[in-house]
Amino acid sequence: MLKAVIFDMDGVICHTNPFHSIAFQRFFAKRNLNPTEAEYAEHMYGKNNGYILSHFLGRKIEGEELALLEEEKEGLFREIYKAEVDPISGFIEFFSELKSTGLPTAVATSAPRANLDLIIGALGIGGQMQSQLASEDVSMHKPDPEVYLQTASKLGVRPENCLVFEDSFSGVSAGLNAGMKVVGVLSSHTKGELPKCSSYIHDYRELSIDQIKNLFK
Repeated sequence: MLKAVIFDMDGVICHTNPFHSIAFQRFFAKRNLNPTEAEYAEHMYGKNNGYILSHFLGRKIEGEELALLEEEKEGLFREIYKAEVDPISGFIEFFSELKSTGLPTAVATSAPRANLDLIIGALGIGGQMQSQLASEDVSMHKPDPEVYLQTASKLGVRPENCLVFEDSFSGVSAGLNAGMKVVGVLSSHTKGELPKCSSYIHDYRELSIDQIKNLFK
């Protein structure tokens, strides 16, 4: 039985990947690096900053250096995106309908807390999220299920009664690894590029509350 709905953020609540690409382009251009869009698609979308920076800079980035570089890049992103916050089509209506049923909802993202605060704050839905976890709240990043298991625990719901909305390979894997059902949001990837989900959508206009409840029958 469906008892809670958990949303990833980037690519699931808002289609932020193009703006992350712009921020990374500016970040890497300062360092005379110019990754292609194909490289971003393979090594950025759905990945944590430690992986992304280590991959493109060609060495292990960790500890204090990671914190400094991450803040530089994410600061660029927030500066670019703050005037562009725009939910994926149908999200606000779907979320409102979801809340009218009394189901607990949460956000569980690999993004920094400041990004979560910016986006959830701009959409005005923070007060309706019973849990909000960001990268600072976990020690293991997706595809590890920690962020989803922590969320279920905070909500007081068993993992098998949770539905996750995810858009990336690592994110879908994290939800499945937590023992949850997953709806794949095809904002950045095709069905074939994701692990097998219970359902897939391009946007929230394609989905009803009855449909997600039926995934648990």
